[in-house]
Amino acid sequence: MSEQNNPSQDPFKRTMKARHLVMLSLGGVIGTGLFFNTGYIISTTGAAGTLLAYLIGAFVVWLVMVCLGELSVAMPETGAFHVYAARYLSPATGYTVAWLYWLTWTVALGSSLTAAGFCMQYWFPQVPVWIWCLVFCIAIYLLNVISTRFFAEGEFWFSLIKVITIIAFIILGAGAMFGFIPLKDGTAAPGLSNLTAHGWLPNGVLPILMTMVAVNFAFSGTELIGIAAGETQNPQKVLPLAIRTTVARLIIFFIGTVLVLAALIPMDQAGIVKSPFVLVFEKIGIPWAADIINFVILTAILSAANSGLYASGRMLWSLANENTLPRAFARVNKRGVPLFAITMSMIGGLLALFSSVIAPDTVFVALSAISGFAVVAVWLSICASHFMFRRHHLQQGKSLNALAYRAPLYPLTPILGFLLCLMACIGLAFDPTQRIALWCGIPFVLLCYGAYHMTHKNKKFPEAEEANDVA
Repeated sequence: MSEQNNPSQDPFKRTMKARHLVMLSLGGVIGTGLFFNTGYIISTTGAAGTLLAYLIGAFVVWLVMVCLGELSVAMPETGAFHVYAARYLSPATGYTVAWLYWLTWTVALGSSLTAAGFCMQYWFPQVPVWIWCLVFCIAIYLLNVISTRFFAEGEFWFSLIKVITIIAFIILGAGAMFGFIPLKDGTAAPGLSNLTAHGWLPNGVLPILMTMVAVNFAFSGTELIGIAAGETQNPQKVLPLAIRTTVARLIIFFIGTVLVLAALIPMDQAGIVKSPFVLVFEKIGIPWAADIINFVILTAILSAANSGLYASGRMLWSLANENTLPRAFARVNKRGVPLFAITMSMIGGLLALFSSVIAPDTVFVALSAISGFAVVAVWLSICASHFMFRRHHLQQGKSLNALAYRAPLYPLTPILGFLLCLMACIGLAFDPTQRIALWCGIPFVLLCYGAYHMTHKNKKFPEAEEANDVA
């Protein structure tokens, strides 16, 4: 096996602990989607339909994460799933997955910087948005380039603010639901009456399919655990713990939050004009509700930008490490940071930021559509890679006991995860507002495959059986 593909030769420093991994993953997931889009989902599918869609979304996340868990424990590498896709599906697939995921986080980085600037304008309307974008750009860049441990600590505290807010929201909301905390307008506690006030599924089943697509996007970011596998202390023990903890907390946070929102906000009052969190805080009579939520959303945005720069930089490093990009991207400084890869990703984020200002209706919309499509495509590749990895493992005559962590119910787990992710992609075609993701995403995938075959005609990737020796 070639040296650059051997985890034991990984130049990164293993400084991340379980708490860093869990908060990194939660930080990537808990964002403006939960704080804003949940109101829109309730208004279109009803309360019960929203709960059902989030439960299905949580199940899909669990399927994908246990597949990724088996892969990343057997081969804890920085770059993770694109390396697995290259080994167990095809080199061109791995190349395409890496570029899709890089673009996902680079676009998120550009849009996050813009959104953070708008958040700050709420308090400082006289300061131009571009100044705040520049300030946050420098801060996020420094967090990433000083050291991996410094980045992980920054992400830990960003995410902790969001987690504390959601826990407080669930406790206060539940108190208001059942009358322990009086509502500001003096009305009686609603209990669970709003959940079925308009019927179980007031608009039928089809809106739930559309909501499933949005929910899958809302849960995206959990796979960051796989990206960080190569920089984690004792990955055989830490990765399974982080995966179990993350999925359990996501289910509690998302389902608990949606239940409180659906119970306190009638379907005909929900929407996206105002954050549903603000609506609930105002109903309870929490002072400075808008300021609190604006601060939390700001930390959510900065957390996403922080995670995004980390993920996109590691993707470029991993592509270079597998000899599909110039070796300059694979250089790591003495602190274990791929400085050049992070700098190029930061420049990519700034280009995305400029496109959001200069051409918001053309270039940026297309990039954002590919970004959304890319997340589900990456999940598809994780499930398919896991299916093929286990087959190779058994075909080599190796015992299942040799795997430190095994996904349960194989082969049902990867097959079901793959099919549900595929349904989400197909569902995009039925939603006019999201259809552009397919029109932009599919040509981008074909372009990546074409580019790989044109630029890598004579290059070989390590055989899957060879790579499997690390298991």
